[in-house]
Amino acid sequence: MDLIEFGRYNLIYGWNGTGKTTLSRLFRNLEYRQIPEQGEVVLQVDGNSAHNSDFTDIGIPIRVFNRDFIAENVFPVEGGDIPPVFVLGATSVEKQKKVEILSDQLATARLNLDSARIANERADREFDQFCVDRAKFVKEKLRSSGQNKYNNYNKTNYSVDAQKFIENFDAFRALTTQEHQRLMTLLHSAPMSKVSAISYSLPDFHSITATVSEILKGTVVSSAVEELKDDPALSSWVQQGLRLHVDRDVENCQFCEQQLPRNRLQKLEAHFNTAFERFIERIDQEIGVLEEHRTDSKKILEQQTPRTAFLFVDFQDEFKSAKADLIKAIGLAEGFLSDALQILENKRQHPFEQVRSSLKAPSMDIHVIEKINLVIEKHNSACDDFETRAQKVRDRLACDMIASELEQFESLRDAKNDRACDLRAYQTEIQRLSSEISKLEQEIVEHRRPAEELNIDLRAYLGHSELCLEVKETGYELTRSGQAVESLSEGETTAIALLYFLKSLQDKSFEIAKGVVLLDDPVSSLDANALFLAFGFIRERTKDAGQLFILTHNFSLFRQVRNWFRHLKNQGKKDIQQRPARFFMVNSVARDGARSSVIERLDPLLEQFESEYQFLFSRVYRASTLSEPQILEHSYFLPNIARRLLESFLAFRQPDTAGDLWYKLNAVSFDESRKLRILRFLHTHSHSDAVGDPEHDLTLLAESPTVLTDLLDLIESLDPDHCRAMLGLVSSKEVTEKVA
Repeated sequence: MDLIEFGRYNLIYGWNGTGKTTLSRLFRNLEYRQIPEQGEVVLQVDGNSAHNSDFTDIGIPIRVFNRDFIAENVFPVEGGDIPPVFVLGATSVEKQKKVEILSDQLATARLNLDSARIANERADREFDQFCVDRAKFVKEKLRSSGQNKYNNYNKTNYSVDAQKFIENFDAFRALTTQEHQRLMTLLHSAPMSKVSAISYSLPDFHSITATVSEILKGTVVSSAVEELKDDPALSSWVQQGLRLHVDRDVENCQFCEQQLPRNRLQKLEAHFNTAFERFIERIDQEIGVLEEHRTDSKKILEQQTPRTAFLFVDFQDEFKSAKADLIKAIGLAEGFLSDALQILENKRQHPFEQVRSSLKAPSMDIHVIEKINLVIEKHNSACDDFETRAQKVRDRLACDMIASELEQFESLRDAKNDRACDLRAYQTEIQRLSSEISKLEQEIVEHRRPAEELNIDLRAYLGHSELCLEVKETGYELTRSGQAVESLSEGETTAIALLYFLKSLQDKSFEIAKGVVLLDDPVSSLDANALFLAFGFIRERTKDAGQLFILTHNFSLFRQVRNWFRHLKNQGKKDIQQRPARFFMVNSVARDGARSSVIERLDPLLEQFESEYQFLFSRVYRASTLSEPQILEHSYFLPNIARRLLESFLAFRQPDTAGDLWYKLNAVSFDESRKLRILRFLHTHSHSDAVGDPEHDLTLLAESPTVLTDLLDLIESLDPDHCRAMLGLVSSKEVTEKVA
């Protein structure tokens, strides 16, 4: 396509959807040195071709006003202040040089800060992960059902406990392997029942010894029968027989049935007299006491002493020792009692003789019962306070677990603290440099003056002083009557964004005389009065731009800018290359079955007509007079043009008819078949984003001249005078165009 180069001043006209925003975003890619995300782009910059990847190296100063600028800088979605505008003074060159030196130092400090931040984050992660892992280990080892502080043990708990442990480490003693195993066994032990204490006392050995000794010294004085005196077995047998014969009052021997010798019973009774019986009875009584002691000692082991397994494991060793002492003591007691019984049995058989006692009290710990009962008491107390005891076990194990990795904890903690210290040092350095730079920049220029100037512009533009920009350290805050603004009308948003952008062109970082300025639809949603004011600001603030682009779909703004550019110096030269201003338009066309956009020279009719309606009418009229169908690329936008023309005409002719185009057209008195053809043509082709769908037969575009003739006939049928005047205007313009 034969398209002239862009000039210093460029006006590009195009309706919504034709590609103006895409073009503005390409310029914004250049501004931020970003590679375009989609498509293949080739630009001619200072005579050299620049492709997508070259955008990062193009150093042209560019400022772009479009919806992205508004969203990112003036009214960001995430909120925040409006960035400040700085204007460089003439007397601050030296300070600016110092700012640049400090800025280099600041950049280096920020790199160091980034490295320190990475190192700090790594140290934090390592320390944090260590605490997480150790806390998890402690938790898994010590958790249990019910209430237990280790059930929810976490990294914070571990870190706090470890730090406390370090402060009191001298009082700690590590567990031995056996102690650790014992505590782990206790930890997993279940609650147990109480056991009964042993209610038994050892015999009084010394008292028994004295009693036996006394009995052994005693004798029976009587008319003893010699053969019985010397034969204990016979004496015992005869004594029993004597009792049988006396009790039965018989005279014959019950063994041999012979008559007993005279005085035999009296003689035997004299042998076994009352003193003898009392003496024997005492011996038997003492034997009974000793037998009872021996029976009790056997019962104490078999019936009263609990099994070792019935006690908590931490008391079992002590219990085993005490029980062993008890068994030993009972064994000694039983031996002593057996000896005493044997001695008494011998004495019973020799009651008439004195016997010297050889019985001695055994040497033993007489407190063995108390000791074993003390262990039982400990066990029973543990049963009463099982949870407290279990918690103490957990705490002791936790201390040992923490101590085992305390060295690594200290190492990681110190590394974390050191990296945090480094980070704070770099942050302090950056704050110092930033403060110096900020101070110098405040000395160079305050952003209060641009804010005040913006407020003056706002008052002039809006006609009131309700909206105001308040200066803050980080930028400007927008207020309404002194209160932070919560919402703005669309017109206020456009006004503030546009004025802020125009003021930013004076920023010290941008030299407008050597820069490129692009404004995409800068007067969207503005009424006629606001549009005129906006145009005045645009013309005043951009007239000195090195290169200016204004993109718009608003015909009123287009006309204002067009008239401005027409009166520029040298704009009347015949050689278009010597004219400072160039006029273009963006059209949507169909290529390869899809919609695309092209930049073309401005339609000559747009340069001549004073309203968009006149331009639309002329394009429809011109297309309706063609004798042959145009190619698709040229015809693609005709349905849109025809639709806008018909909507504008009917809106004026039928202001009281509500609804869409169908309702308005239905109310028109015109040939029904032709109305349907017009409606079908407009609906089928005026809103498509792509072409080539089966229901959109592109051959229908070949009937464009016929349908457009129907449209003009409809306008003429409703308003003949209006149609005649428009045809006269169009005819004169057509003649002017051909002559030119």
